[in-house]
Amino acid sequence: MNRWLSSAGIYFEPRVLAILFLGFSSGLPLALTGSTLQAWLKEEGLSLTAIGVFALVGLPYVLKFLWAPLVDAMRVPLLARLLGRRRAWLVTTQGLLMASVVALGSRDPSQAPLATAVIAMIVAFCSATQDIVIDAFRIETLDEPHYAAGMANYVAGYRVAMLVSGAGALELAHRFQHSGTQGSAAWFSTYAIMASLVMVGVVTVIVAGEPAASPGGAPTGHPFSSRFAQAVVKPFLDFAERPGWLLTLAFVILFKFGDALAGNMTVPFVLDIGFEKTDYARVGQVFGFAATLAGGFLGGYVYRLAGTLRSLWTAAILQMLSNLMFVWQAHMGVHLGALALTIAVENLTGGLGTVVFVAYLSALCRNRAYTATQYALLSALSAVGRTVMSSSAGWFAQQMGWSRFFLMTTAAAIPGLLLLWWLARRGTLAAVNPQGSV
Repeated sequence: MNRWLSSAGIYFEPRVLAILFLGFSSGLPLALTGSTLQAWLKEEGLSLTAIGVFALVGLPYVLKFLWAPLVDAMRVPLLARLLGRRRAWLVTTQGLLMASVVALGSRDPSQAPLATAVIAMIVAFCSATQDIVIDAFRIETLDEPHYAAGMANYVAGYRVAMLVSGAGALELAHRFQHSGTQGSAAWFSTYAIMASLVMVGVVTVIVAGEPAASPGGAPTGHPFSSRFAQAVVKPFLDFAERPGWLLTLAFVILFKFGDALAGNMTVPFVLDIGFEKTDYARVGQVFGFAATLAGGFLGGYVYRLAGTLRSLWTAAILQMLSNLMFVWQAHMGVHLGALALTIAVENLTGGLGTVVFVAYLSALCRNRAYTATQYALLSALSAVGRTVMSSSAGWFAQQMGWSRFFLMTTAAAIPGLLLLWWLARRGTLAAVNPQGSV
């Protein structure tokens, strides 16, 4: 019993607990430029094509590795003296994040869609920059025995924040609208409250100490071009020396492509077939959140039990088949039981696939000298499907209708499956599993 309490106590140590609240601050903006924004756009009458194109506001998450060396090398004037290099960057990005979220809520998407998109991208840029600093803060604050506990707290905080800014924000907007707040004013109030929640991260940064590994910053004697080459170019060249690396990168991009296409249109689909946004919020809150957590734990178990190849096959096939649930939902129409089952299956398979895929990406980063940067590059590529490639989802849905669209998203998973088959046939996947259980 004492041993169990001692093991559980690591999650409540101050430096590990700080990562929980920073995870909350990191996860909060994602839904505000994703599913919550999509619900707002749909309510304002924007076309499905336009809503799909809004996925491009997530480009900063794909490209953040480009300015990560700059964030790592530069110090924020004045604040760095008071707080230290990492905390100064965090407070700066969190302040900008709060301001940009409020600015996003002040727009009327039906009257100024372009301005709304630009501000949403600014929110994503501030959020991606915050992620860069939080990752560095986490790595420098924790020692090796605390890494797993810190990451578990980070993921838990991140998921809770997505629930708050997703289902919670939709519920809040609904309550404002039914209390007499009209039009975009209800959404402005909602986004303003969401912006205030970033203060969770600000307070955490103020209370937490500056990491001991971060007193001086990157060497200033080298030009930025040299630091960029060391941080980005060399890790990529190291990866490019591996056999079949181009096919591996293509697989990284396409593994969750069908899932991303469907996910980009989930909220517009649910609202378009007749559900209220509160229906989606409440079902997502109860079933989606629980199913995502269950899928994550199941994914970890499957990966340990089955090895790299079998777990990737399992995740890829389940993700593909889960899109057929939306075809069934389109046939069922406004049926809360069907929606609960559809959301549960989608989130369970998505959570499983995410954990398996992250484990695979981590295993690809074999060179200890470039582990962090290679992972950042691979995770950025994996976001291409969610942002750039899925931006056409709205147009396809508008042209094809919902049933045929979700059949198409199911078929969109096939190229990833073919690449997985090819990589396995070439033996490329064997290198990422030292136990050989592929």
